[in-house]
Amino acid sequence: MTTATAPLARLGDRLPTRITPGVHRLAVASLVSEVAIIVTGGAVRLTKSGLGCAEWPNCMPGTMTPTAEMGIHGLIEFGNRMLTFVLAAIAVAMLVSVWKGRKEHRTVFGLATALLAGIPLQAVIGGITVWSDLNPWVVGLHFVASSLMVSAATLMVNRTGRVVRGEASIAVPPLTGTQRSLGWAILVVSAVAIYLGTIVTGTGPHAGDAAAPRHGFDALTVTRLHAVPVYLLVGATVLALFLAFRSPTSAGLRRALVLLSAVLVLQAGIGYWQHFTGLPVGLVLAHMLGAALLAAAATNVWDRSTGRFPL
Repeated sequence: MTTATAPLARLGDRLPTRITPGVHRLAVASLVSEVAIIVTGGAVRLTKSGLGCAEWPNCMPGTMTPTAEMGIHGLIEFGNRMLTFVLAAIAVAMLVSVWKGRKEHRTVFGLATALLAGIPLQAVIGGITVWSDLNPWVVGLHFVASSLMVSAATLMVNRTGRVVRGEASIAVPPLTGTQRSLGWAILVVSAVAIYLGTIVTGTGPHAGDAAAPRHGFDALTVTRLHAVPVYLLVGATVLALFLAFRSPTSAGLRRALVLLSAVLVLQAGIGYWQHFTGLPVGLVLAHMLGAALLAAAATNVWDRSTGRFPL
């Protein structure tokens, strides 16, 4: 061993060989940061700062940082870009923390790898968003990709938490075929609702910049279309709740369904409120937070409804 590699070897010796509470906290930090980047990205659009940095990867031609001419919009957009490095730092720490346990906990290691790989992919999509002058289809793709990363982080929190709480070896009550089907239905319908929400957003007034293109759809029509999977989601959740509380289902699934129900009530209330009050910025931002929470809550229900919990 050379002198240069000795510090790395000592660091490797200190890495955990199993999932510890610290590893679980990193998984939670991953989930929180993925939700936060969705909210801050929404703030960029809602403050009309989507082109506050007119270039990518530079902010402005010849400079990585905003200039005084861009004003507050440049600072807001640049600040959101800088948060990507926070996500990257958490993702790297998570991957390193499970490195020595990667063979025993393949799923956790795979999720950590996917989250780290997703960050540069998201950066590229963000760059295309800027190059396309905030094309609403690309903006929608950016949000969908972020939602997938929220889902991956949710799965990682579930698995690390189960190990830390000593639940990995505890058998859960068997689920019926209907319960498993409802878990899949909740996941799929939630995904459709989230995607159609991006269409509604791309049709609405908050484009991120006054000159940004918009979808040419009728706003009321796409809003009603967006509501259809939401109604289906509510129905599936109510039925899943009924079955969960009348049969010997795991407490984790019951909690997941209650949490999903709370998110749905919150999202529905905000959705109707913003629709009938002209889409005020604060409510739209709260609805974006709700969409991120819906991605997490629906993934959590699906994960626990499948009856399989690979670590």
